[in-house]
Amino acid sequence: MAHLRSRRRTALTLPLGVALAASVGFVPGAASAAPNEPPAPVSARAAKDAPVFAYVVNTRVDHRTIAYVKRAIAKAGGSVVVAHEKIGVIVAHSSDPEFGERIRDVRGVQSAGATHTAPLRAAGTTDDGEAKLLSQADAKALKQSAAPGAEPMEADQWDLRAIGADKAAKINPGSKKVTVAVIDTGVDDTHPDLAPNFSAAQSASCVGGKADTSAGAWRPAKKDHYHGTHVAGEIGAARNGVGVAGVAPGVKIAGIKVADPVDELFYPENVVCAFVFAAEHSVEITNNSYYVDPWLYNCKDDPDQKAILDAVNRSQLYAQRKGILNVASAGNSNHDLASDAIVDTSSPDDSTPVTRTIDPSECLDVPTQLPGVVTTSATGVKNLKSSYSSYGKGVVDVTAPGGDKFQLPADTPSKNGNILSTMPGGEYGWLRGTSMAAPHAAGVAALLKSTHPKAGPAELQRLLKKQADPMECPAEPYDPDSDGDVDAVCESGGKGRNGFYGSGLVDALDAVKKK
Repeated sequence: MAHLRSRRRTALTLPLGVALAASVGFVPGAASAAPNEPPAPVSARAAKDAPVFAYVVNTRVDHRTIAYVKRAIAKAGGSVVVAHEKIGVIVAHSSDPEFGERIRDVRGVQSAGATHTAPLRAAGTTDDGEAKLLSQADAKALKQSAAPGAEPMEADQWDLRAIGADKAAKINPGSKKVTVAVIDTGVDDTHPDLAPNFSAAQSASCVGGKADTSAGAWRPAKKDHYHGTHVAGEIGAARNGVGVAGVAPGVKIAGIKVADPVDELFYPENVVCAFVFAAEHSVEITNNSYYVDPWLYNCKDDPDQKAILDAVNRSQLYAQRKGILNVASAGNSNHDLASDAIVDTSSPDDSTPVTRTIDPSECLDVPTQLPGVVTTSATGVKNLKSSYSSYGKGVVDVTAPGGDKFQLPADTPSKNGNILSTMPGGEYGWLRGTSMAAPHAAGVAALLKSTHPKAGPAELQRLLKKQADPMECPAEPYDPDSDGDVDAVCESGGKGRNGFYGSGLVDALDAVKKK
């Protein structure tokens, strides 16, 4: 049973503890072709039983160029899965190890590269074991301790009180005209706390890079793929007297599944599809509690990683142009995203990782470091940066509750410092991570959109930062585990900003009170 990994921005489950399977593979080879001409016929090395790889091919945005590149893909031994013509991104499959290099030299192609370092496999399932969920006895105890008018389990939702979301709900719980799309492992819309607010018409599966809107396609492939359901509850669990409450319990929730059903990784072609789908289905906010696999950081000087950067950025910018604010988690590696160098030991995570030192200004965490995306760090119940949360002066925009094992509440029934939310199958459980921080920020953004319906993404981000409660750098050296070692350094950014918290802790109450 594998451990929960930082790519999902979820540091740990307490008392959950579910496993994720990873795959092992290899990197495709490459060779060059003559520029500005369609490639020669597919290499003889691409045998019938050769492994198939996925690619993104980024082109100029005009119909003639895209049509020409499609023909070139076919001639090079590839097949087009989907062409997002409005942003010039084509998803292709090929078993020819020379495909990537050959297609890069085609006229009109601006970048192209493999999105996996292991071959594609048929969809299947593995036995990851059962999740440890909130017990019936604990749930009953929480319901018995609920305050009048509160949700049955709200006493343990310290995170709502930390940002004034409990008070905000009494003023404005959010508008049904606002939809937050959860780009994730899938959302169980049958959960009683999610069903009242779920929008099936704005939901899909983007696994494989092409949107599937058939009924239930957006649901998790397995019960153990609980991440997206948990995130959805944090944003918009209904105040219906059932279990927990979300930050914006009156808005609509959509689910766009991007997690591979086998290894649960978030591949680039799936994420590109998700942003495009959200843009074309009247979504206002997206939540992105993940990084795009297989690279923790995508470097501009690597052709494959550059193509991933280009494709995902085109799609999220397209979403912004369509009026969407994209909110993302900062990561769980306790990395300084504004430093000169970071050691990455986890990439690629779909085959065999290698240790490399990267410059985070040139090798980006996608999508959180892309332009216009709200980068969210995590805090614990004591309003201190969570021990795992990545940070960085000028990179982090805001902070929000994500939980921390070193920061425990004294005034909740469970004394649990993690985040309680919905789980597949009508259940509830605890998680912590910047995965949990981002949906709190997305929920506040949804409240802002509800009170400022004409505000576009840039204005929403401005308001989110303006209304955040400024937080100072810690007065003492940052040592959350009390082992005597300084675990991170908070740098002031001026004007109430710093590397740990950006503009400060998001404020749900101000979002509904201030015009």
